[in-house]
Amino acid sequence: MTKLRQPNLQLADGHTMPQLGFGVYKLADQATMNTAIAAAYQAGYRLFDTAQAYQNEAELGTAFKQLALPRTELFITTKITEVNQGYDNTLRSVELSLKRLQIEQLDLLLIHWPIHSQFFATWRALERLKAEKIVRSIGVSNYHQTHLDYLATKANEQPVVNQIENHPYLSQEPLLAYNRKQHIVSQAWSPLGRGAVLQDPTLIKIALKHQRSVAQIILRWHLQRGLAVIPKSQNPQRINKNATIFDFKLDADDMTTIARLNRYQRTGDDPEVVYQIEHQYH
Repeated sequence: MTKLRQPNLQLADGHTMPQLGFGVYKLADQATMNTAIAAAYQAGYRLFDTAQAYQNEAELGTAFKQLALPRTELFITTKITEVNQGYDNTLRSVELSLKRLQIEQLDLLLIHWPIHSQFFATWRALERLKAEKIVRSIGVSNYHQTHLDYLATKANEQPVVNQIENHPYLSQEPLLAYNRKQHIVSQAWSPLGRGAVLQDPTLIKIALKHQRSVAQIILRWHLQRGLAVIPKSQNPQRINKNATIFDFKLDADDMTTIARLNRYQRTGDDPEVVYQIEHQYH
């Protein structure tokens, strides 16, 4: 039995995706992975987000098997790391990812970062994998509008998801508006700013008003803006708490107040810097 019935978001390719997902970044050993996945599934999470770069696809796949979780209930995402980009490399790496995850089809495959040298070749490989039904949906991660516009010049189909860093200190409203216009779902990684925003006095005040945790307030803020989110934790109580965000609502004043917290402050790399640095060497 699930503890919640969460909304699904409609993707432009006709598929749907859970709005709330569980990120497994830094969940390395099998015991920790099993505990976290069991807690997440019990709390109602059905989308599980990993990446080749996390080096834990095998542990995630083993957790699914050892916990006997039904594949039909799971939405599994992985991402192509930079060293595996390129047409042939992407095809080979996805085959290995599937073996590690112990599945026959991915629900969502993303390009992890935009890099200049393999920009179009990697996307062509994703289009082929989708055509061959090895993956159901394809998208990107850490793409600015400039990267999406550039991709559109040669792509046969557009990404249905753009997974980006997003939290109250980096709200990225112009990019979100662009994604909406292009029918691209925005999915927030680091939705809690890697903890950087949890001690913000303004957010603490809103949390006290609603008798919720600051994390719950932030995650609810994401949902009401139409974003998908993938919070991560290895603490079962926190995993459950992060999923308990569908039984309250922030009012307009709350939303406006949180929007004013934007500082353009990243906790990760700037995608344009990654793209330009790689460009210099090719």
